[in-house]
Amino acid sequence: MSRFPVHDELTAPDGSVPVLRGALATAGQLPNFLGVLAGSPAALRGYARFRGELRHGSLTRPTLERISLAVAQHHRSQPGLALHARTARAVGIGIDEVALAREFDSGDPEQAALLHYLRPLVEGDGPPMHLHEEAREAGWSDEQLLEAIAFVALESFTAMVNVAGDVPVDGSMEETRQLRAA
Repeated sequence: MSRFPVHDELTAPDGSVPVLRGALATAGQLPNFLGVLAGSPAALRGYARFRGELRHGSLTRPTLERISLAVAQHHRSQPGLALHARTARAVGIGIDEVALAREFDSGDPEQAALLHYLRPLVEGDGPPMHLHEEAREAGWSDEQLLEAIAFVALESFTAMVNVAGDVPVDGSMEETRQLRAA
């Protein structure tokens, strides 16, 4: 059971309802994480804006899923691991690559260089210069490295809320919350 209420559009504070309705309109269901985050309209709006901007970045969906898996594993976020293992498979990442991504690695040298660069950042240190240089040599631009750092921040926030709130894995607590007719 979550330490925070898992809101839907009927129980959330008024300031969170428009964001929740937008999420339901695009995704069709409300993840428990967003239901918890709805308890703070400011946090929910900030999260939605940050995620929305990063969707227009230059990193591919498989790259973002690898980063998400690594961050969720680091923070031991069970909801994040379940979600990103499923979405990684849906965007064509094989089971072996999912396992490697959880350890900040990949069989693809370009992806591996990026994940190796991000690992010390997630662990609390800045990446050493040699990892920065290796990431650039592997083909990652400064723009992509900065987007990857931003995505690490977003996914770390998500994992921290999941862990601090003991947020249940989607589908484990209740029926999926659908937008209900008023």
